[in-house]
Amino acid sequence: MKYVRNAWYVAGWAMDLEESTPLAVSILGEPLVLYQSGGVLAALEDRCVHRLAPLSLGRCEASNLRCMYHGLLFAPDGKVIEIPGQEVVPPQARVKSYPVAERHSWIWVWMGDPTKADEALIPPAVGFDDPDYILGRGQLDYAAEARLINDNLLDFSHLTFVHAQSFGSDPDFARVLPSITPLPRGIRYLRWIENTFGSSTRKTDVPMDNFMAYDYLLPGILLMQTGVFPLGTAKACDFGHPDLSRAVGSLSFTSQAVTPVTEKTARYFFSWGPHRNFGNEETRDGMMRVAAQAFTEDKTMIEAQQRVIDGSPDAQVMPTAHDKGVTLFNRLIASMVKQEQEEQLSKELERTVS
Repeated sequence: MKYVRNAWYVAGWAMDLEESTPLAVSILGEPLVLYQSGGVLAALEDRCVHRLAPLSLGRCEASNLRCMYHGLLFAPDGKVIEIPGQEVVPPQARVKSYPVAERHSWIWVWMGDPTKADEALIPPAVGFDDPDYILGRGQLDYAAEARLINDNLLDFSHLTFVHAQSFGSDPDFARVLPSITPLPRGIRYLRWIENTFGSSTRKTDVPMDNFMAYDYLLPGILLMQTGVFPLGTAKACDFGHPDLSRAVGSLSFTSQAVTPVTEKTARYFFSWGPHRNFGNEETRDGMMRVAAQAFTEDKTMIEAQQRVIDGSPDAQVMPTAHDKGVTLFNRLIASMVKQEQEEQLSKELERTVS
């Protein structure tokens, strides 16, 4: 599976990147070092140009990073600016630098053409600086390719079965098809369950209408709002987005990100919590306990799925009615990957001719 490169990938939690402490991460099979020092946030290739030692074992000096093998000093743009014992620094002495930004409590890295790194394309997640939500956070490392996690998040019919012991979704969840529409860089999912007493995290004493909507955006970002509304709300808003101020009993938001680490490993980041009008830290902690159980259930299933795929490479997937979101998103990725490859080939031909 190929992945889009011209997109912002989540590299880690901003609060986990300590000041002047290099952090090693990998995205799309490329080892990177992140560091924040001297008022600068930088992402570099994690490889010294001298003896190929990892720069993530280096030392921050103001806004620069020194390799602690033989002392070469790298600027945030990847250029070597000092070689101990050598006055002249060769112009080719540099490593790749990546556009990087901190937004919504995540560190985002642009893995493609740096000239196209538009921060306006960073998905609008909800971070810990948002005053409206009380969030918890976590992450999981998967022994499975990122595409399988994306597929899981794009088809929520599995909630009835995989998460019967955690989220406790109503059987109707798998029987009722959601509304799914394409977006320029993803898909939009919207679902109402009418006249229900809810699930384990949104239980009600009287019948209500349960609302769930999310955008799934490149390269693998889920931004989801859920809430419980008075009976009749779904029909009153024509099964579209409701007035959130009319929520009763529950309103929450979750931001989730899937980052391919290598070809068959991935890292999954998530935050979740209630709106301040519908909960507190205790509510959040209870939700996070449910999430921990549910996401472990996902991990068990998806890693087992990867083992089956590896053992039967010629087997074909049989789509069902719930695969609309999966199909639209994977087609979008395939189209954008093809476009990126064509642009790269065109650039290489131009260089050859010139």
